[in-house]
Amino acid sequence: MCKALCVVAGTLNIPIRDPKLSPTALCTIDFPDDGMLVAKPESAAADDVAEDDAAGSPSPVHAVIGPGVASLRDRDVPGRDVDVDEVGGGDADVPGGDVGTGDVDRGTAYGPEVEGKPYGPEVDVGATLAAIEANIRRVLEGNAEAVRLAVIALVAEGHLLVEDVPGVGKTLLAKSLGRSVDCSVSRIQFTPDLLPSDVTGVTVYSPDAGTFRFRPGPVFANIVLGDEINRAGPKVQSALLEAMQERTVTVDGTTHELTRPFMVIATQNPIELEGTYPLPEAQRDRFLMRISLGYPSESDEVAILRTHGSGEELAELEPVTDTDTVVAAIAAIRQIHVTASIERYIVAICRATRVHEDVELGASPRASLALLRASRAAAAMNGRDHVVPDDVKALAAHVLPHRLILHPEAEFAGRDPGQIIAEILARIPAPTE
Repeated sequence: MCKALCVVAGTLNIPIRDPKLSPTALCTIDFPDDGMLVAKPESAAADDVAEDDAAGSPSPVHAVIGPGVASLRDRDVPGRDVDVDEVGGGDADVPGGDVGTGDVDRGTAYGPEVEGKPYGPEVDVGATLAAIEANIRRVLEGNAEAVRLAVIALVAEGHLLVEDVPGVGKTLLAKSLGRSVDCSVSRIQFTPDLLPSDVTGVTVYSPDAGTFRFRPGPVFANIVLGDEINRAGPKVQSALLEAMQERTVTVDGTTHELTRPFMVIATQNPIELEGTYPLPEAQRDRFLMRISLGYPSESDEVAILRTHGSGEELAELEPVTDTDTVVAAIAAIRQIHVTASIERYIVAICRATRVHEDVELGASPRASLALLRASRAAAAMNGRDHVVPDDVKALAAHVLPHRLILHPEAEFAGRDPGQIIAEILARIPAPTE
């Protein structure tokens, strides 16, 4: 089988040589609009190609996998010629993913760059991210770093936990990010009486049709704002776990896939802890980053009065991009180069948290992956096609601290997880290659 190869538009025939079936046999996998997969023999695939050529329409991409060789035949793709050299091994790097014997990754997929151009929608990643950042800053004065981190979390396919005192713009940050992308946005106001079905959705009986019908909850959106998430009970908080990690929601034994991009921006108030339920470690670990906005400077606060004192600036905010472009940017960011020395540097930082004398629970491998994804997104925002140690250092202070649990003695001594990460970064030498 193969993973999704490109942006699906109608039916895409992909002839594939699968060694598990036969060293010489070819088959074709069709990707119709309904998502069902249909296999064809090579002869039928050849007939399809001949028909396309006779009609003057572009031919499909051909991916061939042999016992030791994999390649993409040079074919005309709608809107672009794609030339990919033959590569060795059992798998091939192709637009949209690796061709191998794994499962099919269904849904819209956008591939890496081919000859300097992204396969799928044309997208300038740096310009797209800069436009989103600038649009948010139209309504959120100051807090440039928080805005930048929010955009990084979006394209790193992560979730954001915003923790700060009331009235500093936590909800405004989430709303302005949602308005900057032409996508679906929902808000969940967490309260003690909220039920899990209020988040995920519920199956209801339809008297007219005589059947049960699933009614999606607010989690079925591209950007979900969970306001004051620590006000709800653990059962409601756990309703988000599957959605945040697997991008699916299971209700009454049926699994429903969420659309991409999918991002949860949760806020919580560190004061007035009476009647709140602290987020468990399992859920904190699913947030890519935790950030705080802090109070604005004097000049920024004056600018806030001028911007928001005479009207609702947020209502006038227009989208500067759409979901297809964001998904294409996400796929391009996945291809940003990371050297082996950078990978070892990330692992060394996370492993150091597990053996630190003041840390009871250190960063998990999920934290290592999160730091890698965030570093790639930061490199893209800085206009680079590779990650440098400074990207890792800058993001570690936001990706790792909320995942650590300190020993009670360290907490009594006034130690902070952020201090632990700073000490580790100062102690571990950055790669110079």
